[in-house]
Amino acid sequence: MTIAAEIEARLTAAFAPVLLKVIDESEAHRGHAGYRDGGESHFRVVLRAPSLAGMGRIARHRAVHAAIGPDLVGRIHALALDLDG
Repeated sequence: MTIAAEIEARLTAAFAPVLLKVIDESEAHRGHAGYRDGGESHFRVVLRAPSLAGMGRIARHRAVHAAIGPDLVGRIHALALDLDG
């Protein structure tokens, strides 16, 4: 399973989102720190889920990081989050 698929599976299980996009932006970072051949080093997540409503920005980010888990977060270099309730 790819890292993107793992992120998608974990976020779907945790939040039952109405919108979820996991975008591998690694190629745009070629030659920069953390880039790996084959990608899967830099991701952007767009997530819309009712369970995030009412949370502040930091709380939403913490919830997403907890759902993804430290094991998976540790395998990627960058994670950009676009979150809303």
